[in-house]
Parts: sequence; C-alpha cells; structure tokens
Amino acid sequence: MTHRLDATDWRILKELQSDGRITNVALASRVGLSAPPCLRRVRALEEAGLISGYTVLVDERALGFQLTAFAMVGLHNQSEADLRAFENRVLGWPVVREAHMLSGESDYMLKCVAPDLSAFQDFILNQLTAAPNVASVKTSLAIRQAKREAGVPVQLARVPGGG
Repeated sequence: MTHRLDATDWRILKELQSDGRITNVALASRVGLSAPPCLRRVRALEEAGLISGYTVLVDERALGFQLTAFAMVGLHNQSEADLRAFENRVLGWPVVREAHMLSGESDYMLKCVAPDLSAFQDFILNQLTAAPNVASVKTSLAIRQAKREAGVPVQLARVPGGG
C-alpha cells in the first residue's frame, strides 16, 4: 500500500462503508472537512485502489433467492494455470457470489445463492462437479445469517500518531 492513511482517511472510509450513497457535503460534515478537500481525499482513495467501487446490498430472500449455500471445492491439480482456469470458470457462474482460495483441506470456498434447493442442486451437478479439475465438492446450506457487514473493521486500523 503506497497511500498513507491518516485518521481523516479512515473516518472517510468508515462513513462510506456505512453509507455509500452519502453526498460529499454530508460526508465532509461528518469527517470535519469542507466539501472540496473531502472530495479530493475520496478521489485519492479511489485512485490508490483503496476504494474499489460502490455497490448496494440487496435482500436476497426478498428478491426470490431463498437458498444460501457454501461449497468447499477440492481440485485434482493446484498448478497456477489450473487455479486460474478454475477461477475463470467461477467468474461465469452467476449463482456464485463470492469465491475464496483457501489453505487447508479444500482449495476454494464458494458462497452461492439460488432460488431454491433444486436450482442449487442443478448447479452442483451440472456445472460445478462437471467442471474440469474438480475432484470433490462438499456443500453446507445456510440456516440463517447472523451477521452481514461489508468492508473492514475501521476501528481496528492502526493510524500513525492516532488510534
């Protein structure tokens, strides 16, 4: 990370994580700046890649996606080319919302959403287990979500000369 964050940058990030739709004027007021320097800081954070985009959190269930599941995937081969090939295939699967390469027993964990169990099973049988290099798949269905928080825990950040 080449961009040094000060306490004001961290406050900006905290506020934007909490409300990505906040206006620059309101953001500036919350972090104790006037609007122009606040906007300059936000743009600098974007240019440094520390803010990678803005999105909206939706209620999956209200939109008809009743099932959330996690698939632990083991691959036959873990060469860099094989890992990239699997990751590129994952990019094309809309049901997969997150994919993480892991250390340990499984190679990847995929967070999936589907309208129902039948749709999820169809994905598992016809796409995931049928994919080249997939050796094993273990799935777990989510019963309920206990926490959902985007971003990073700003309160744990180490700020030079601050907190």
